[in-house]
Amino acid sequence: MESRVSVFGTGYLGATHAACMAELGHEVLGVDVDTEKLKKLEAGEVPFYEPGLEDVLRRNIAAGRLRFTTSYQEAADFADIHFIGVGTPQKKGEFAADMAFVNSVVEDLAPLLERPSVIFGKSTVPVGTAERLGARARKLAPAGELVEVAWNPEFLREGFAVKDTLHPDRLVLGVDRNRPGRAELVAREVYAKLLKEGIPFLVTDLATAELVKASANAFLATKISFINAISEVCEAAGADVTELADAIGHDVRIGRRFLNAGIGFGGGCLPKDIRAFMARAGELGADQALTFLREVDNINMRRRTRMVELAREACGSLLGARVAVLGAAFKPDSDDVRDSPALNVAGQIQLQGAAVSVYDPKAMGNSKVLFPTLAYSDSVYDACDGADVVLVLTEWPEFCQLQPADLADVVRKKVLIDGRNCLTPSDWRNAGWIYRGMGRP
Repeated sequence: MESRVSVFGTGYLGATHAACMAELGHEVLGVDVDTEKLKKLEAGEVPFYEPGLEDVLRRNIAAGRLRFTTSYQEAADFADIHFIGVGTPQKKGEFAADMAFVNSVVEDLAPLLERPSVIFGKSTVPVGTAERLGARARKLAPAGELVEVAWNPEFLREGFAVKDTLHPDRLVLGVDRNRPGRAELVAREVYAKLLKEGIPFLVTDLATAELVKASANAFLATKISFINAISEVCEAAGADVTELADAIGHDVRIGRRFLNAGIGFGGGCLPKDIRAFMARAGELGADQALTFLREVDNINMRRRTRMVELAREACGSLLGARVAVLGAAFKPDSDDVRDSPALNVAGQIQLQGAAVSVYDPKAMGNSKVLFPTLAYSDSVYDACDGADVVLVLTEWPEFCQLQPADLADVVRKKVLIDGRNCLTPSDWRNAGWIYRGMGRP
């Protein structure tokens, strides 16, 4: 059954959700205060890199199922089903999440709701947010008790966001158990095509749904930092963390995914979400439960420092050295440079006196905005021209497929440090290169 749906926020989460809801056959109105962003979207341009999203966007705009507006009144008149997909960044100077954008959607939308409506939150929020916003929405809305707030957390992976929206591994919906209403029925109608695929649909209370997202991110961050901690032991012992990860990954209780040692995680989600989780646990009086996440965060940041140390060791001194940095995005198949380990390392190395040249297939524009003082190149070969050391910091396919002969006549010194353990050490060493990996002998 097709529904009329509004999606508030047209950033990474909101734009993806809006386009994919239209792909499922619904009439969708995307809402944002950023007129420049809306102009791009209306023209069929995605203002960030996400494989496959532009095709979905253009197809549904052309079909008349998807359009955009800055008007909350238009959204309230158009739809009775509203999704919140705005950002919850880390507060400046604090670990806690900044809820200003989420709060403002409810403050501005609720007073316009004159009919029974369901507001589904998709943003990652501290536990307790949904209950608070539900009470606020009912107080502000002319429809009063006929307005419901439910939470439907997103589990998007950058680079796979379209697939994760249209074919998720599960759907989670948190509803207010004290106020039985239409939220579950409405969600089942909105996601009917997904449910026909047999995708698990878990209905929980509001707090559990909020904690599912926070816990999933905390677990993934912990798994990544675990293998990076083991890589530090491997380096001290002369062992190989990649072979170790392969071996323990065969254990079905552990699994091989997210056990790739390197320079750690970044992006707009994991770092800020685990910090917000710690902050909220402290507010609830359960701070001791998540103290281990402080060490997870510390290990993650330490890997960046280790990469800088390896670059310094390779050059003797970074002062005056020429350093090629391959990768700027925090992960491949993305142009996201928020809290990117690669750019952080590049910036630290430059501060120590090196001439740094960065190349990334998709993230150059965003990198230049965030780190304008770094030098940027148009290709791998330009970046590596005359380099004393080459650092592979994002595992883009074109970097993983590099062969020693590709760079042999370009660099000044045959030294490569593989920050993602994505190359075969023997290939490079047999070709006369000095190869260093993370947690590898």
